[in-house]
Amino acid sequence: MKKHSIGLRKLMEEDKYRLLKWLTDPQVLRFYEGRDNPFTMGRVEASFFDGNLEETRCIVIHEDTPIGYIQYYPIGMEERKIYGYNDSEDAVFGMDQFIGEPEYWDRGIGTELVILTIERIIREKQASRIVLDPQTWNERAIHCYEKTGFQKVKLLPEREWHEGEYRDCWLMEYVVGGE
Repeated sequence: MKKHSIGLRKLMEEDKYRLLKWLTDPQVLRFYEGRDNPFTMGRVEASFFDGNLEETRCIVIHEDTPIGYIQYYPIGMEERKIYGYNDSEDAVFGMDQFIGEPEYWDRGIGTELVILTIERIIREKQASRIVLDPQTWNERAIHCYEKTGFQKVKLLPEREWHEGEYRDCWLMEYVVGGE
């Protein structure tokens, strides 16, 4: 799938080396998992190649260069309760992403990536809502998500362990059709 300068392709076994490079880079880890939490090859394999068929896992390509990772998946019952969707019939999908090559940050690529992925989730999965939960201090990510139509809907106190402490996150939601 390609739009503008961004493309997505399915994650392949040989991508584990690229993921390891990205997920041991302190610049990337500052925003994804924490600098005190670098990945090992075993953890990359367990986290990204576990055979979970519910998740769609892709490498982000910018002008033929792999620069990041994105995944999307149906929100499970436990998260539906936390997020407040336990009584909803809506098809709610979550997404997680990062650009693993810092030289591609602050160039609008993340915005293109999120727009492309929203379109793909709606088309392929018939999602009615898409959610993500960035940490409240990650203003660059939050700004990107707001530019693409996500809105903050709920504060999730102490949601994620990051660099030695539990951090608050925002539940952000994209509603298909803009309800």
